Amino acid sequence: MHSALVDLRSDTVTQPTAAMRAAMLAAPLGDDVFGDDPSVNALQARVAELLGFESALFMPTGTQSNLCALMSHCQRGDEYLVGQFAHTYRWEGGGAAVLGSIQPQPLPHQADGSIALADIDANIKPDDAHFARTRLLALENTIGGKVLPMAYLAEASHLALSRGLARHLDGARLFNAAVAVGGDPYQSAREICRHFDSVSVCFSKGLGAPVGSVLCGSRDFIARAHRWRKMAGGGMRQAGLLAAAASHALEHHVLRLADDHALARRLAAGLQGLPGVAVEAPQTNIVFVDVASDALAGRAEGVVGHLKAHGVLVTGLYRLRFVTHLDVDADGVDRAIAAMRAYFGA
Repeated sequence: MHSALVDLRSDTVTQPTAAMRAAMLAAPLGDDVFGDDPSVNALQARVAELLGFESALFMPTGTQSNLCALMSHCQRGDEYLVGQFAHTYRWEGGGAAVLGSIQPQPLPHQADGSIALADIDANIKPDDAHFARTRLLALENTIGGKVLPMAYLAEASHLALSRGLARHLDGARLFNAAVAVGGDPYQSAREICRHFDSVSVCFSKGLGAPVGSVLCGSRDFIARAHRWRKMAGGGMRQAGLLAAAASHALEHHVLRLADDHALARRLAAGLQGLPGVAVEAPQTNIVFVDVASDALAGRAEGVVGHLKAHGVLVTGLYRLRFVTHLDVDADGVDRAIAAMRAYFGA
């Protein structure tokens, strides 16, 4: 792909491929609110089977999928433990508290993106009317582009179970994590998911679908989530057009995530050595670049505008975020590197 614009703001900016559009056009359709859209039903059954769950539910967005999960696990006055920089706490509008009356207990992250087991254990409240009832541990994988170690997932899951907590995974980029783990990514994804009671998987990020996430869990859990989805306005009609895109992504776009990870490493390597700039080694498809506020006499504030003027879009200010995806190629990454190096005089 060669274009005038290199959009590294997020992997959500991907466009459906020609093959994906063809799959959408060919999808058999029904009314999903009546439960008879065959393309939606096929996607739900496939994702549930693949990830080791009894049931699954197609959602318009990952935010709604996570919200319905939290509200299915918790009641008013309950609490969930969550990372300070997890999406369900910081970047989803406070929905759990505002709409679900669920109190978040945000906890600090370790350098690898995990939450220390001691912090989890210490913040589970006693059964006392003074406290919200701690009911759920919510983790995210990947978190800030980092892959939670398999051993950690097992330990955190065991701790949660031993203390009577349910376990939810925001797996918006689950398959990026699975590819990074190695081996068969579908099997790795299933291995990650076995530590959780519910998992939300997003198809509109690196997998390249235009819309949609899938929430997985037990039959009873998904029945509760289905009711919340209806109340939250997520019941769609001929949604098979969208489900077909997700099914196509599941079959054809998982293995190629390794290409995005390789481009992220290429980008990080090309930015090494810039004055006043620290590059975090990427584990998946996200590269964070910290720019010192006094770098080159305060020029850090202008870097995003400079990149945009050179046809490269990123997010951030002193902490820039570059995200590789299926609509970015090596040439685009090299253009981003050249623009950064020109700005910082290297």
